[in-house]
Amino acid sequence: MSGIPAARRVLLGVNVDHVATLRQARGVDYPDPVEASRVAVEAGADGITVHLREDRRHIQDHDVERIRGGLAVKLNLEIAATDEMVAIARRIRPDDVCIVPERRAELTTEGGLAVAGNERTLAPMVRALAEAGIRVSLFVDPDPRQIGASHAVGATVVELHTGRYCEESGASVAAEIRHLLDAAEHAHGLGLVVNAGHGLTVANVAPVARLPHLHELNIGHAIVARAVLIGMAAAVREMRVAIDAAVAGAAAA
Repeated sequence: MSGIPAARRVLLGVNVDHVATLRQARGVDYPDPVEASRVAVEAGADGITVHLREDRRHIQDHDVERIRGGLAVKLNLEIAATDEMVAIARRIRPDDVCIVPERRAELTTEGGLAVAGNERTLAPMVRALAEAGIRVSLFVDPDPRQIGASHAVGATVVELHTGRYCEESGASVAAEIRHLLDAAEHAHGLGLVVNAGHGLTVANVAPVARLPHLHELNIGHAIVARAVLIGMAAAVREMRVAIDAAVAGAAAA
């Protein structure tokens, strides 16, 4: 697609939660996140991500079921660390499950999962998901302690929280990229697959896309917001081009 060797192509998972947010705002049956997922895949998305929140504020159970049953594409299901959500995931069997922190009052996920200190709770959940044939990811801050704990509880993937990088400006941006780079190296050294996401846009994705060992970026709000203006297919292509250009530039440097 872009001339980048397949081994170095960074995958793009498109999160369609906020398509469902628009639907739920009016209590109607449109726009349909399943249709949005189909358009995103046709435009170059490598997978679809949805977060089934405990309060069901956007994605509903039937959305996850329809995406799983109707699209021949990798499905990454984000869930809170609860028995209910683990049971749902084991029933629907997405390709990946990413366990994320969740608070009812938050607008969106705030910070990474506290894996260190909660190993006894998380390890049985990770094991139950893995036994169902699901690859398990933990959404963590770029913190060596959290990455080490993720490995210890049996996760095979970490998704690095890029929110702080996206919120910084000036000299602090370089420091946050350094934290992400060191975290990617540490995770890779433990044999973990390295994903990343949260708050990324076309304007700020390049430094993250260039991280060593990066496998996949999961991006939602920026793509859906852009889709309101230019359409879902164009918004996905725009992000795909930005990621590929960043990776190609790093390879040529």
